[in-house]
Amino acid sequence: MHIAEKIKEYTTLLPSAISLIAVSKTKPVADLMEAYEVGQRIFGENKVQEMTSKWKEMPKDIEWHMIGHVQSNKVKYMAPFVDLIHAVDSLKLLKEINKQAKNNDRTIRCLVQIKIAQEDSKFGMSWNEALELLASETFKSLENIEIAGLMGMATFTENTSQIEQEFKKLKGFFDEGKKNNPSFKELSMGMSSDYNIAIKNGSTMVRIGSDIFGARNYN
Repeated sequence: MHIAEKIKEYTTLLPSAISLIAVSKTKPVADLMEAYEVGQRIFGENKVQEMTSKWKEMPKDIEWHMIGHVQSNKVKYMAPFVDLIHAVDSLKLLKEINKQAKNNDRTIRCLVQIKIAQEDSKFGMSWNEALELLASETFKSLENIEIAGLMGMATFTENTSQIEQEFKKLKGFFDEGKKNNPSFKELSMGMSSDYNIAIKNGSTMVRIGSDIFGARNYN
C-alpha cells in the first residue's frame, strides 16, 4: 500500500481527537511530500540534523515533532521551528530548551518522557523524579517552555496485557500531573504495533512510522 493510502486509512481509523504523528525518520523528502499532499501535517523525527534539513526544504505549515532522545548541544538547531519535543528527560535539557527558545523569541512545548518499559535501553524519568522537577523553583523560573504533558514507550513485547498495564500506569501519572499543571493536554503513547491499546488507555497522539512509510533505511 502506498504512503498516501496509508495516511487516508489512519485518518479514517483514528478518532478525531487523536493526533497522528507520521514518523518519517530516515525517509526522503519525496516520501514525506506524498503524505503531505493528502493532508498530513505532523511529522516526527528522531535526529535534529535530519529534521532541520527537511524543515528547510518543506512547506512551512508543517508541525515538526522531535520524538528521539535529544542532546543539549543540538537544541539550538531546531529551536527556531520545532513545535513539540517529546522526549525531555532532565532539568539540564529543559534549561537548554528554555535558553534557545528565548534566543528565538518563542515558547517551545515539551513532553516529559516517563520510563514505563522494562527495557534498560529506553530513556525517561521516573514519575517521582518528574514530580520533583515540576515542583522545583528552577523549573518554575523557565518562562519559554510549556510542559504540554507526558510521553512514554511500552516494553517491546507481544504480551498485550503488559503493554496495557504500562499505558494505564502512564495515564494515571498524566491525570495526577494535570491537577497541578493546567498546560497538561497531550499524552504521547502508542506506535505502529500498539497504538490501539494506547488509544484505549487515553493516548492523545500516536507515533506511526514503519506502517506508513515501510521499513526504515539505516544505511
